[in-house]
Amino acid sequence: LTPFSASEDLRSTWQGKAGRSPLQALYESDQFEQSSLQAVHQQRREMLSNICSRYTRKRRLLRPDDLRHLVVDDTHGLLYCYVPKVACTNWKRVMMVLTGQGKYRDPLEIPAHEAHVPSNLRTLSEYSVAEINARLRTYLKFVFVREPLERLVSAYRNKFTLSYNTAFHKRYGTKIVRRHRPQPSQRALERGDDVRFEEFVYYLLDPRTQQEEPFNEHWERVHSLCHPCIIHYDVVGKYETLAEDAKYILQLVGADASVKFPASSKTTRTTDDMTAQFFQDISPFYQRRLFNLYKMDYLLFNYSIPSYLRLR
Repeated sequence: LTPFSASEDLRSTWQGKAGRSPLQALYESDQFEQSSLQAVHQQRREMLSNICSRYTRKRRLLRPDDLRHLVVDDTHGLLYCYVPKVACTNWKRVMMVLTGQGKYRDPLEIPAHEAHVPSNLRTLSEYSVAEINARLRTYLKFVFVREPLERLVSAYRNKFTLSYNTAFHKRYGTKIVRRHRPQPSQRALERGDDVRFEEFVYYLLDPRTQQEEPFNEHWERVHSLCHPCIIHYDVVGKYETLAEDAKYILQLVGADASVKFPASSKTTRTTDDMTAQFFQDISPFYQRRLFNLYKMDYLLFNYSIPSYLRLR
C-alpha cells in the first residue's frame, strides 16, 4: 500500500450535517456557551503546531500501519486516536454507541473487555488509501492525552501489580526479571508477577528493548501512537479535563443528547501524589533518562516537569 500524507489543518473543511465546519457551527449556535473552552482548545492546537514546527524537521508520510489506533465513526464523521490509560475503554464504549445503529444505548452497559474486541470498532488502517485520505481530510479528529509519567505509573500498576494480568506477567514480566534482577528466583523467572517499578524503568531504558520490538501500546509515547505532527487533530482532550472535553466533542459532532460520556467513579486512579511515591526510589540519573524518553509528549501537550523529579 502506497504511503500517504495526512491532510492539512482540517478544522475549516470538516462538513457536518448542516454543511458547516464544527467550529463554525459552534460559533453560530446559541446553545453553546463555551467560549472559554473554545479558547482553551485553540490554544492547545496552536501549542501543538508550534512545537511540531520547532522539533519536526521533515514531515514523513503516514503508512496504514500508523493508523491502527484511529477508530472510525462514519455516521458522525469522527476519528478518535485511542491512547491506553487515558480513558480509552470508556471512549471505545462511547464509539460503540455512536457507531452501533441503536444496538447500544448506554456506554456503561458494554463490558470493558468487549470494548477492546477489535471487530467491534473499525480503525482507519482497514480502509483503502483513497478512503483514508477522504476521512483524514473531512472528519473531525480527536485524541486524549495525560501527564506522561502519571500515565506510565498507571500502566505499571495495571499490568504488573494486578494478579489477573498473567499475559503481561508472562510476556514482559519474565523478561524484565531475567534481564534486570540480580539472582532472580526460579518462581520469579517463570511467573514474572512481582516486577518492581525500578525494574520496569530499567527495562524501558534498556537499548535492547526497542531494538527487539516497539514498545507495548500501554507505555508507548502518545506522539508515536497518534502522530500529532502529521495528523492535525481538531481537539486535543486532556485526562485532567476529561468530563468537559468529552462533552465538548460529543456536542461538536451532533451526537444524540442521550449519549453521555461515563462519569469517572474510580477511587483507585493513579494520581500525581501516587506517581511521586513511585519515583522516590528511582535515582536522579534514571529519572532524567526516563523524562527524556517521554520529553516530546511533555512538550507537545504542554505538561510541566513534575515537581517530584530530581533532574539535576
